[in-house]
Parts: sequence; structure tokens; C-alpha cells
Amino acid sequence: MTDAPLAPDAAPLRSGDLTQGPIVRTLLVFALPTLASNVLQSLNGTVNSIWVGRLLGEGALAATANANIIMFLVFSAVFGFGMAATVKVGQAFGANDIAAARRSFGSALGFCTILSLVVAVTGWLLAPQLLTLMATPGESYALALAYLRVVFIAMPASIVMVMLSMGLRGGGDAQTPLKFMALTVALDIVLNPLLIAGIGPFPQLGIAGAAWATVIATVIGLIGMIAYLYARDLPLRLRGTELGYLRPRRDELSYIMVKGLPMGAQMLLMAAAGIVMVGLVNREGLVTTAAYAAASQLWTYLQMPAMAIGAAVSAMAAQAIGAGLPARLGGITRAGVIANVAMTGALTALLLAFDRPLLALFLGPESLAIPIARHIQFLASWSFVLFGVTVVLFGTMRAGGVVWAPLVILGIALYPARLGFYALLYPVIGSDAIWLSFPAGSLVTTALAVVAYRRPGWRRSARALPLAEAAEDSQADGEAAGRMMPSL
Repeated sequence: MTDAPLAPDAAPLRSGDLTQGPIVRTLLVFALPTLASNVLQSLNGTVNSIWVGRLLGEGALAATANANIIMFLVFSAVFGFGMAATVKVGQAFGANDIAAARRSFGSALGFCTILSLVVAVTGWLLAPQLLTLMATPGESYALALAYLRVVFIAMPASIVMVMLSMGLRGGGDAQTPLKFMALTVALDIVLNPLLIAGIGPFPQLGIAGAAWATVIATVIGLIGMIAYLYARDLPLRLRGTELGYLRPRRDELSYIMVKGLPMGAQMLLMAAAGIVMVGLVNREGLVTTAAYAAASQLWTYLQMPAMAIGAAVSAMAAQAIGAGLPARLGGITRAGVIANVAMTGALTALLLAFDRPLLALFLGPESLAIPIARHIQFLASWSFVLFGVTVVLFGTMRAGGVVWAPLVILGIALYPARLGFYALLYPVIGSDAIWLSFPAGSLVTTALAVVAYRRPGWRRSARALPLAEAAEDSQADGEAAGRMMPSL
């Protein structure tokens, strides 16, 4: 964070324009709707877990934990391409080139829709093997399989809705995704108990009912968002010949693939590390697995400020680069880091202070898993403060086209660092080695991210990238990563 501070521009902000106005105000105004969307999404998962845990028991709750980590893994196969498209959309908006934004968005949406269909079918077929690979406890296996296979059905609609949301945020619109996240979450929360328990005219589907509630809510939310996009004539809507943009263009697809694959690989690394951790937890027994599942639900809230502010930082940085304002990047990053430390730190303290009643929502007040879950929270929760710093640094670098350095850093931190910590200390401290490996990995990630961010090469090359120069940009990114490697 060595850039010179930028004097605030007092001009009023235009709709979707993230290149003007005081940096802190612009960041917070844009980040708060995204944070609200994250709150709603996490609330949805929390309430659903409460229904599953209280209506169906700890075995069903453990089953959802195993299934959800697999969904994150397969979702990651598509998500990186969406992030790459968001950077291009943001740069095009910063350059005031709406036609280019639509071309990039259309190609990414068409490609990811096709890919999501392939992933959904493949995942449905391979669900038993995936659960076996994770050493899912026998008590939870059948429940996890029933839940996972139905959720795979929702994947194409979920991917398209996420792509629409990411594209809109890249163009500076965080309000529209919030509205339809609220609709989807409300429907999912209401439908869950009805379909799990068979209330009124609804069939009693057990754990599969929780998954079908997600399918129905997502499809309705997606239809509503598309209708709203056209009714309000939002900038990314495609009409007439523009619908041809949904057929991936070679030049657009080249950029999305070159940049999206490393970004998706970052997500896959994290998802695979999560699967490894769940597998290690499963070996500690069903009660510990249920405790970890409940603690993980609270951790989703600790990640929310980081993800919201990181998304805002990335969108602001992409627009600044597109507008030819690279000097603004330092101020954007500093504001994001400070906001993340303050918000995530305060939230961590709050959750630790009230962890028992919160954990009881998932496990029941008399559950034997509550003391274990509280212990997990105490040892591991503070690592999310460091996680927030890393997300901001990576978000700024990603907007500048740097995608390989974050991938290398995550690979080092999640595997040699985190798993090495576990392997060395498990014989000494037992299961605590699992929980302490989270902050150990976060310390390594943050230290390496700071080193990478402070390297001057990527900032010198941060500029509005011609949209047809994906190959040249990829070569520059590779060279920048190569220059950074000795410092790692």
C-alpha cells in the first residue's frame, strides 16, 4: 500500500460510477448492499441448518456440512470465470464503454451456463464417490447423498443468478442483487419446514425437502431478476442482435479462460482444503463433526464483511483502472483493509461473547457437541480478521490482472503450511491441531499477500487494458508472477 494518497473528489456520484467521490464513502455505499446480500445468504443457510438440525437431528446436520463443502468445490469450477468477467465489465464501465461490457458479460454468461449444466449432471452422477472420498460418517451418508443430489439440480439456476449479480456489481449496481437475494432467501426459509416436515398440502421429504426448497426459491428468484433487468432497462440487458453475445466469442472467451482458470483454481484450492479439513474432522467422530458444522455456520458470518468489502474493492479498482486512474488504487486498498479489520474484529468479539446461545440454535441446548463447538470457535475464529486483509489485497491485484500470485500464495498457505502444522502437532495436541491450523494458515497467507502486493511491477502496469489483448496481458501477468516468486 505504497501509492500516494488521492485527494477526494467532491463531485456527486453518478449511478454505477465508482471512480468519483471520497474513497471511503464510495466504498461503504457500494459495500453495504453487498454485505446485506451476504447477510441474507448466510441467514438462509443458518435458518435452513436450524430446521435440519432441530427437525432431523445431528446426523442430518452433519450430512449437510459434508454436502455443502462438495457444492462449494463444484461451484468453484465455474466461479473463477465469473470473477474474470466481472473485472472486464468493471474496466469497461470505468472506460464508459457499455457495448464492451455487454459483450464481455454475454460471453461469460453463455459459457458459464453451459459449463454449469455439465457440472450439475456430472456431480449428480458422482455424488456417492465424492461423499465416500470425504469419509462421510455412515450415519450421515444416505442423508448427505439425498441432499446433495437435489441441490445439484439447482446448480444451473444458482450459477446464472450469481453471474447476473456479479456482472451488475462490476457495473456498480449492488442494489439489484440485494433485492432478489432477499426474495430468494425469504422463499427458501418459508419452504424449508413445509417440505421437510410435510406441513399442510406439502409432501414430507425429509432432508431432501431442504434441498428442494433451495431449488424452488432459486428458480423463482432468477426469473424475477431477469424480468427486472429488462423492465428497468439496466445497462447489462441484452436485446435484439445483442443476444448473440450469449454465444461465447473467441476473443472474449480467451480472456475469461486465461484469467478465470487461475481464479477458479484459487476457489478450488480453498474448496479442496475444506474437504480435507472435513475429512479430518469426520475422523474425530459424529459429535465433533456436528460441532464443526455448527461452528462453520457462525464462521460464514465472520467472512461476510471481508467478502463484501473485497468485492467492492475489486469493482472500484477495476473501474479506476478502466478510467485511467491507477493512483486511486492505494487509497481503495487502504480503506478496504481498515474497514475489514474494524468490522470483522468487532463481529468476531460479538460472536465469541454469545457463542453458547448461538450454537444451541443448531445443536439444541443439551447437545454434547456445544462444548466442542465453543472450543473450536475460541481457537480458530480470530483468523478471519487476517482473512479479510488478504481478500482486500487479492481483490485489488485481481482488478489489475494479477491472478497467478494469489494462486501460488494460497497453495503454499493451505497445504504445506496448514496441513503441515496439523501433521506436526496432531500427535502432541490431538484435535486442537485441526482448529489451530486455521490461524496458522491465515498468518502465512497474509504475510505472503503483503509481500506480493508491495511488489511495484503490477502497479506500474495497472492500466485500462484493451479488451482484445488478453494474450498480451496474460504474458505480462506471468512475468510479474515470475518476478515475485523469489520473494516467496
